[in-house]
Amino acid sequence: MPQIVHFLIGNPLLQLSYLESLALKLALVNPMDLLSIVIFFIILLFSVIFHEVAHGLMAERLGDPTARYAGRLTLNPIPHIDPIGSILLPLMMWFATNGQFVLGSAKPVPVDYRNFKNVRLGMILVAIVGPLTNFLLACIAAAVLRFTPHISSKGIELLSQVVLLNLVLTIFNLLPVPPLDGSKILAGLLGYLDRDWMHWFLELERFGFILVILLLVTRVLNTVLFPPVEYLFRLLVAG
Repeated sequence: MPQIVHFLIGNPLLQLSYLESLALKLALVNPMDLLSIVIFFIILLFSVIFHEVAHGLMAERLGDPTARYAGRLTLNPIPHIDPIGSILLPLMMWFATNGQFVLGSAKPVPVDYRNFKNVRLGMILVAIVGPLTNFLLACIAAAVLRFTPHISSKGIELLSQVVLLNLVLTIFNLLPVPPLDGSKILAGLLGYLDRDWMHWFLELERFGFILVILLLVTRVLNTVLFPPVEYLFRLLVAG
């Protein structure tokens, strides 16, 4: 796919600041282009919906039907939309950073860990399946991008957004910062050492939003998030 490699990897802007340039130039999303913004948010919305449905399906498989009873095992966006996490926060961050960085979330799928035979293992499996789903979506989009002959420039841009956004969601959610999925994975692992450590760590979720904002404002999030996303993006798209 020489045209894709040249467009995505050979762009001289990538030598300066890969993802920051990607957000402004490469991705494809022009902050002044209303259609591009709408497409971006549609991709983001459905990416987080797949993520949340995966949590619910895994929980159900492990014995907890709470998500199904709540009507959350659906790709219909209405039950998943959170006015703050799905609409207000992404829009505020979009305009605050001129389209360089966006955080968004769907309404968390309800999970009752008491229904699991093994609470610690169940917590780990339910948490990890969300990021894995986003990584699978990125792989599928990258495969279409690489192996579809004569793909148009618009097709390249659209599929590249799917890859990029889902890789960001994958790595971001794996960070061991409450209330992200990575914190649930770490809490489950801590539970195998000492249940008190697990409960103490889970209690930090009430400070989670503040922690994430602090990581963003101090640019620590950029340092941690961007290198693995860049590596995986190049690996999936360029091979």
